This record gives sequence, C-alpha cells and structure tokens, in this order.
Amino acid sequence: MAKDGEKSEWKDFIWNPRTREFLGRTASSWGLILLFYLVFYIFLAGLFALTMYVMLQTLDEHKPTWQDRLSTPGMVIRPKADETFEIVYDIQKTESWDMYAQALDKFLAPYNNSVQTQKNDECTPDQYFVQEDSGDVKNNPKRSCQFNRTILEDCSGINDRYYGYQDGKPCIIIKLNRVIGMLPGKDGQAPFVTCGAKKEDTDKIGELMYFPPNGTFNLMYYPYYGKKAQVNYSQPLVAVKFLNITTNQDVNIECRINANNIPLASERDKFAGKVSFKLRINTN
Repeated sequence: MAKDGEKSEWKDFIWNPRTREFLGRTASSWGLILLFYLVFYIFLAGLFALTMYVMLQTLDEHKPTWQDRLSTPGMVIRPKADETFEIVYDIQKTESWDMYAQALDKFLAPYNNSVQTQKNDECTPDQYFVQEDSGDVKNNPKRSCQFNRTILEDCSGINDRYYGYQDGKPCIIIKLNRVIGMLPGKDGQAPFVTCGAKKEDTDKIGELMYFPPNGTFNLMYYPYYGKKAQVNYSQPLVAVKFLNITTNQDVNIECRINANNIPLASERDKFAGKVSFKLRINTN
C-alpha cells in the first residue's frame, strides 16, 4: 500500500487533474515564470549589445587604439626551412638546395619590378614618407613606396636564379617585423643590418656582401600605417651573400639591426632586434 501511495504522489506531482497543475505549478504560474526569464535574458542581451556598440565606437578600423609595442622589432630570415632556423644542403645534390631557391622565388614574387610599378609609388629616398590625417578626415588608403626586386642585385634571383646556392655562395634575405608608427632611426640615419659568426665560428664565416649596399633599410619605407590603411605596403629587405664560408662545418651566424634609436636588447625579449641561424654547406 505504501508503494501505491508513493506512486500516486509522483503522478499527482507530474500532473494533478484536480488542480490542473503540472510539476506543481498551474499554467498561469508557468507562463509568468517563462515571461520573467524571457524579459530578463532579453535585457542581458541588450546590455551586452550596448556595451559592445559603445566599445566599438572607440576603435579605429585602421589603427589599434592601444599598442603594447616592443621598443625593438623582431627580425626574420628567408628562406626558412623549419622552426629550427637551419640551412643545410649539399652542393652536389640539387634537391637539397633547390627548395631554398624555390622558397626565395615565391617570397620575392611580390617584389617584381612590374608589380611594384603598378601598385606603389617612387618615393624620395633617405626621408620618412609621412602621410598625416587631416583632423577627423582619414588619409586612407595610404600610398606605399616601391621596393623593387632588382635592389637586391646578386641576390635578386634575376641574374642567378639559384641565389648562389649551387656555387656555395648562398643568399639570405632579412626583414624587420612590421610595427605601426615606428620610425627606425633619427637625424636622417637609416637602420642597417650586420651579420657575423658567433664566437666559436669567427674564422669560418668568410666575406659577406650586403644588398642594398651597407645593408640599410631606407627611411622612405617608414612609418608603417597598418594592413588596412596601407594595403600595398612592401616591407624593405636586406640580402646577405656569403662569398667564401667554410664548407663541411656548422657555422652559427647572428644578424642584428643597428639604429641610433633602437636598443639592441630587451628585457622582455632577448631575441628582439636580431636573428640567429645555422648555415652548413656540404661539398661531399
């Protein structure tokens, strides 16, 4: 009898035909509860939408409102086979170095003279290409300066399609990471790149050639205004050609940026402003 009573109580709780209650509440009670939560969640959604709208009004479509910028930009090299920053190949085995030549071809394709002439302007060298906005009127899209592939001369891949890899005189391309608004260098002194072997390999690196001369990043390519504001921006490049590096041995190399307003080291990033890689050319 006790079990029958409990069963009857459960049935009455789920649906009580006498009071017409479902799960202990009448239809009007359920309706009021649902109406309350409907209004409550609509209010929350509206509050969230209003907050997002107000926040978006403070943002600039073309430039970050807040920038936590490192004082020293990072550097990268091309070609880059993997994340280990090692370039290793055998002169006698075409397949070991052809991938580097192909990677450079792909990387330099946007720098072809025909592409640069079509998209970018000829600028006055050795001075910043500043394009200020006029109050609330945005000067967008902003123009960009040409960086023609031919500037890299022996490392352009035009006269030597293999970039010296087949002769044991490989080219490495270096670029600075983009930083909005950065003016690298002051008093008209352009930043430049220098490369050298680490202490243990000082006598192995041999002679280097830089393109453009002295490994400079011309001031006319700065400041950078952002991907949306400066759609056709072409980062300036520096090429380094190793003319007589020691073969059949690992050579650890470090390249760094030099400028009179860019510190060489950073407490937040010890690799800022420089890049290290290993180069090994085998001949047998």
